[in-house]
Amino acid sequence: MENPHGGLQHSLKTRHVTMISIGGVIGAGLFVGSGTMINSSGPGAIVSYIIACLMVVLIMRMLGEMAVVNPDSGSFSTYAHQAVGPWAGFTIGWLYWFNWTIIVTIETVLLGTMLHNWVPSIPIWLASVCFPIIMAISNAFSVKVYGEFEYWLAFIKVAAIVIFLGLGAAIIMGLVPGVKAQGLSEMMAGADFFPHGFTPVLLGVIFITFSISGSEVAAIAAGESTNPEKNIIRAINSVVWRLMLFFIGSVLILVMVIPQGAKKLLETPFASVFDMAGLPAAGQIMNIIIFISMLSVLNSGLYTGSRMLYSLGLKGDAPKFTTIVTKRGVPIWALFICVVFTYVFTLFKFISPNTLFVFLADSSGGVTLIMYVFIAISHVRMRIKAEKENPGSLKVKMWLFPYLTYATILVLITIYSAQAFIGSMRSQFFLTSILTVMIIGSYFLFYHKKEKVSSSLPNAKLSKIHPE
Repeated sequence: MENPHGGLQHSLKTRHVTMISIGGVIGAGLFVGSGTMINSSGPGAIVSYIIACLMVVLIMRMLGEMAVVNPDSGSFSTYAHQAVGPWAGFTIGWLYWFNWTIIVTIETVLLGTMLHNWVPSIPIWLASVCFPIIMAISNAFSVKVYGEFEYWLAFIKVAAIVIFLGLGAAIIMGLVPGVKAQGLSEMMAGADFFPHGFTPVLLGVIFITFSISGSEVAAIAAGESTNPEKNIIRAINSVVWRLMLFFIGSVLILVMVIPQGAKKLLETPFASVFDMAGLPAAGQIMNIIIFISMLSVLNSGLYTGSRMLYSLGLKGDAPKFTTIVTKRGVPIWALFICVVFTYVFTLFKFISPNTLFVFLADSSGGVTLIMYVFIAISHVRMRIKAEKENPGSLKVKMWLFPYLTYATILVLITIYSAQAFIGSMRSQFFLTSILTVMIIGSYFLFYHKKEKVSSSLPNAKLSKIHPE
């Protein structure tokens, strides 16, 4: 192994980063969750998806502006450290790592369950043990291998959606015999567009915001690419059209093709549309696509978690051994810790699924919104500083600054606070809030004292953000 501060490699290609950014938002939340949304909101689910996608687009624009100026594997944790303070970088870094570890655990168990359903002789626990190891191997070899593996996993997901969009368009144009789509004017007439009122539409925004997070992985991955600035700009510019096309386009087709109130069809909405068009084995094909989607999330989760832990280690916010990098540029001990905690949380899922694991899952439920608030606040401070000191570095700019950024912060805080008044989300709100306060408290109790000691030493380097 190289020196612990040997640094990460920059070997991801543009196609890797682009496909990672696309695949980051496509998962079971779209393939299955969209049906749940339409079931509760009716055609009004389209409005929920438009609002949620708009929020993610704005956040990615802010993140892209900061990432072009300073590509970093710690991404928004590093920017919060620089713009708000070390406590902010510490807090959001550990929250984000915890959130991804919970997501990886959930995907691990779901993958094990799916494999068990296909091959009953394989126990769920055994299958669940295998998948993190397989994905960890792809991550441990080199970042280029991870990028190539993720490229093809994401490519399959994108291909499935493109085929679905093409089929949906053909149905809407009347080119598929035996299937009649609902017209836009017919769908929007009367009270049918909001059959259950507007409240489920607003609640849906919260659910969708959680389910479509993942675009930010591109900003982390771009820090290890051959041309970080170019790749970040490309990923940021593409986030608008891909969210519009893949999410809003898919939901629009679903509400126009699947009859309102068809709850059974909405349980597996994409498979239902394929089945209605006469495609054989539609359910089995979509199960395979969902399986691949979860593999992709697991793969990206281990990558993202290890890079965030590595970045925390560089700033002194995690044990120093997490900065040890192999000759191929992989933070191997940070990756190992992610796998270990995945197994620990998976064990909790099996021994206490309805108590201990639910407690952990709810604790991470609101992390995405907290992360978005930190990104927006960091953006305001770093943009003002850049305009004063180096305006030429702003290759990507947030629209209507600072008004749109402030509006985004207000909406995010409103959405996060709204959870306290929703029965099904109340525990998530309080547990995530308590966890956040505990992490902030641990910083000031332990790490803040270490910083004070370090600052008293001559020529101390407090924030070695870019060792490589």
